Amino acid sequence: MENISLSPFLTASTLGPEQISSSAPDTSQGIERTLYLLSIAVYGVACLLGVTGNGLVIWIAGFKMEKTVNVVWFLNLALADFVFTFFLPLSIAYTALGFHWPFGRFLCKLNSSLAFLNMFASVFLLTVISLDRCLLVILPVWSRNHRTPRLAWAVALVTWGAALLLSSPYFVFRDTALSVRNVTSCYNNFALSSNYSSEESRRLWRKRHRAMILARFGFGFLLPFTVIAVCHGVVAFQVQRRRLAKSHKPLRIIAAVTASFFLCYAPYHALSLLEMSKMSGSPAVKKALHMGIPLASSLAFLNSCLNPLLYVFVGLKSFRRSVRGAFEGAFREEALLSMSSKRKSRAASQMELPMA
Repeated sequence: MENISLSPFLTASTLGPEQISSSAPDTSQGIERTLYLLSIAVYGVACLLGVTGNGLVIWIAGFKMEKTVNVVWFLNLALADFVFTFFLPLSIAYTALGFHWPFGRFLCKLNSSLAFLNMFASVFLLTVISLDRCLLVILPVWSRNHRTPRLAWAVALVTWGAALLLSSPYFVFRDTALSVRNVTSCYNNFALSSNYSSEESRRLWRKRHRAMILARFGFGFLLPFTVIAVCHGVVAFQVQRRRLAKSHKPLRIIAAVTASFFLCYAPYHALSLLEMSKMSGSPAVKKALHMGIPLASSLAFLNSCLNPLLYVFVGLKSFRRSVRGAFEGAFREEALLSMSSKRKSRAASQMELPMA
């Protein structure tokens, strides 16, 4: 069958669970051993920094700051990353054991579902944040009257619901199987069948595999980033044209978080589309996928620990400033609201001008 996932993001073009163990990296061969060890190292770093960093964001944003709209957005973003990185030790152990899954079918399903729940929730929240910034600039009066933390929490819940809906198929299709080499694999059973030789199962597998990749690429990457790019373009144009903000820090933070998500996930989506294409059957492409997918997966995992670092370094005016102060500076809304206030005051003054 096509695309049997070895970890939440790692994939390999194999025919069934019997071949998964043999497709695991051969640690006796130079470059593959290096990629194998690099993947484990990146997963470990992502887990350590992700749990501590996002935990710190949750503590500060959730318990130490006033619940403004901005805080609600970043708190939910940190929650998505924290849950994912908290379960990363399962993927680390799976990779370290040569892709042997000893944790049972339920955790196999849950681990993969949480990985894609994090991906969809993160990109949807970034899209919502970009729309929020755009509305602040182009509809300042409406934003002043309706932009409240209560509405932000309602939008965040809808965002989580959409992410849960799109990640639920991974819980359904994820499965475990024991190979002839006594290795238990955690893989995508798109046919929901243990019969890997029938043509009907192969056809159903390919059809569902293609649908999953296209849905993931469309809803988890292409459509959100189109909206984000348009919103950032509108905001940048208005800020430069009207000189609305004294500080561009909030805009820099959103741009940095969005850019990190794009750079971390673009290679993974590109390789997923390549794996689905007709070219995936050639030896050269198979080798490129085998070498590239572990690196792309490592980048995707790494994204979940980058946001807290971006909050600190973008919000840090000096090295003497505390980490809590950096987070609070990153999440404040004064500069954003000043953009709205200036736009609103200018509109009001224009309305008061006498008719010619």
